[in-house]
Amino acid sequence: MNRRAFLQASAATAFSLASFNPLRAGTRLGLSASGKPLKAAVLGTGWFGMVNCRRMLEVAPEIEVAAMCDVDQKQIDGAVKQVLEKGQKQEPKKFNDFRMCLADDKYDIVIVGSPDHWHAMLAIAAMEAGADVYCEKPISKDIAEGRAMLVAARKLNRVVQVGTQRRSTPHVKKAMEYIREGNLGTVSRVETCCYYHMRSRTTAADCAPPEGFDFDFWSGPAPLVAYHPEIHPRSWRSYWEYGNGICGDMCVHWLDTARYILGLGQPVRVASTGGIFVEKQSRANIADTQSALYDYGNVQVTWDYRAWGRPDNEKYPWAATFIGDKGTMRLNLEGYDVDLFSGKPLHVEAERIESDTDTYPKLQNDPVALANRGHWKNFLECIQSREKPVADIEQGHQSTLACILANMSMKLGRELKWDGARGKIIGDEQAQAMLQGKYREPWQHPALKYA
Repeated sequence: MNRRAFLQASAATAFSLASFNPLRAGTRLGLSASGKPLKAAVLGTGWFGMVNCRRMLEVAPEIEVAAMCDVDQKQIDGAVKQVLEKGQKQEPKKFNDFRMCLADDKYDIVIVGSPDHWHAMLAIAAMEAGADVYCEKPISKDIAEGRAMLVAARKLNRVVQVGTQRRSTPHVKKAMEYIREGNLGTVSRVETCCYYHMRSRTTAADCAPPEGFDFDFWSGPAPLVAYHPEIHPRSWRSYWEYGNGICGDMCVHWLDTARYILGLGQPVRVASTGGIFVEKQSRANIADTQSALYDYGNVQVTWDYRAWGRPDNEKYPWAATFIGDKGTMRLNLEGYDVDLFSGKPLHVEAERIESDTDTYPKLQNDPVALANRGHWKNFLECIQSREKPVADIEQGHQSTLACILANMSMKLGRELKWDGARGKIIGDEQAQAMLQGKYREPWQHPALKYA
């Protein structure tokens, strides 16, 4: 694609935050065409399920949170309290079974904030119930689930926004414009990394689930293993049974950013190595070390992760580095730095607002709340226009599948060649069979219906 066509294409898909004052909520985004408040339900009321709920209400306080669903009674009680603290007078209905929740009322919006292994079933059930969906990343536990979500969204004409909010981060959009204007020259390599010590280190013994928490239902289609305190809440990401490791949790953000900025589709091959090399005492079974290469033809994206040791660059422990023949850009939540071979260095700070993403209810100088609000604004605008949002389900699927392929490559110990047009792995029957995981009965894989 030549530069002019590239810029025209990017302009067609981009959206502007210029008219959005994050400190002043909108006045119409939360209303239907008839002027009635949109109804929302939250499926999964943990950490980011409620971050998204709060950001939604900040952008469009007219929205009525009509229902909340969770298998943890303590968690759902706290979530209802948050909604009331945001100013809603009517207490949302509380459900422990998503099927009863979706059958109880007609919702315009459903937030899917559950663990990864529930994303596909909940999102598709919400779409079938007539709702538009905001789904957290990574969108799926396996690639067939992601494909089913995309097929369902298109068949049912639903708007689905994925929580890869770097696409709505103001300084990331500035970085995109800077790169697309050719300031770095030809960018043929992006290096992404995460050196956060976020993998669980627990050696806790098995125990009974806490009172009010239905662990069997929470496990759903995943294998039912012995419960221990680090599984719920939040630490489930350290176990392959429920998620896609740190690659699916953290790499997906910067890989998606690289795809967004450079206009990349699906990789043609993926190779990854890694394993548990240092933190061998923990009950966690995901890798504590991983490296991956995503080959997009003229662009290669790499991923490097360690749950131990210090980062290579203390300022950029979770970041993406764009390398061109005229210069390099290091990009993270705090902003970006550009080093040019000819010219002055450039430093851009992220825009911040007081918010509570990680410290609810306490406010902090938050580098992600503005992006989350912009992401919600875009989603609500697309609900009205019926256009595809900036992080449409197809984009979420393409970023998620690349991370899943990396994990598959690491586990199999070999490179995988990917045919994106057919959605198949080339010349590897064992790997091809892994594209669709097994569900625990009585749950049925959504690919059986939306292939």
